[in-house]
Amino acid sequence: MTELKRCQERALEAIEAKAAAAEPHAREKAAEILREADFDALSAEELCAAVLSRSRVTLNFHPDRLIAGGLTVAEGLLRDGEYRSQFETHISSGGLSAYPGGDRDRWERSLFAGAYQAESVQPCDRPKYGALNVMRYADGASPRFGSCHFRLKAGVLDRCTFTCGDSHAQPEHAGTRKVFMPVLAALLDEVRITGSALASDVPGAGAFAARCLSAAKLAGKDGLPGPGASGGIGRALDAYVEAQIHGAIRLGSDVDALVADPSFQGTATGAQLDALSGAYAIPLYWHPGFRLAAGSVPEDFRGPFMPPLARRVAADFGTGAASPDVFDAAAIGRAAASLHRQPEAWADFGAPAEVLQYLKQLWHVLVRYG
Repeated sequence: MTELKRCQERALEAIEAKAAAAEPHAREKAAEILREADFDALSAEELCAAVLSRSRVTLNFHPDRLIAGGLTVAEGLLRDGEYRSQFETHISSGGLSAYPGGDRDRWERSLFAGAYQAESVQPCDRPKYGALNVMRYADGASPRFGSCHFRLKAGVLDRCTFTCGDSHAQPEHAGTRKVFMPVLAALLDEVRITGSALASDVPGAGAFAARCLSAAKLAGKDGLPGPGASGGIGRALDAYVEAQIHGAIRLGSDVDALVADPSFQGTATGAQLDALSGAYAIPLYWHPGFRLAAGSVPEDFRGPFMPPLARRVAADFGTGAASPDVFDAAAIGRAAASLHRQPEAWADFGAPAEVLQYLKQLWHVLVRYG
């Protein structure tokens, strides 16, 4: 069991107090929405408990991106045996703002009532970010942040806080494992209003509740990707329950599985993932993956640079002569490594920081349309 530092305990307490204050109203709202939807299989409280019992936190990451010292993310994980926050790695598949006074620091100050702004707090004390995989998606709960993911063990939920949406947007609804009802009620309300939640289109709150409960039937015996099984691709770029994990994430004790993109099979990155799996006794599974023809990339998703960038990545780093127009996660990773080694070769797309952002966006295109 991971022992939490006082700053981490304070962060959990802050979210739990907020959730507890909102819980009575949230419970009433959830019950009302389920009644309106004629869903009587479970009460709101039973549904809340069932969702948590079936869900795991996933940490999406790109294993082939480079970190300090020239190692890949996978090599750094193998060396350290820990999953580290952006405050330590200084790399991100989102925004790079994890420093004192930066956006991430300000969001955490607001969300956790200043728990992580005490003088004694170290970068390693900061929370790590993932998402709660309510729908058991094979590509993880938040694939925008990476082609592979760690699935955390159920016990880690005890030291997680959750927000309905990304914390950068200062979401209103938050919870913990003990008090999760405000998050569930917000999801049910979203479905009632929009007909969609967590990247799943459903005809109503009752169908959403049933989908949550039946997600396990779409995959392996435990409802998650395993040998010969798939939880279904979710493509959840923007819709997820963010999880903030407080305390260390140790691969040997906190990770239940490593689920990887099949484009890495037979590559150096694939060998690193195999080594990671063996060193920490983590089962390695492969989700269905994403492939896309560069000619199919639209101009109206993530900007006009995407079609020419896709053509460049496919031609120079793609899957080879058999499919010269196709790119995948590994191809984007090879392009990112090329940018690191030879930034001048990408000058026609802009400065290195700009091109890196474009490559992140191209990954979003691949998840959305691949």
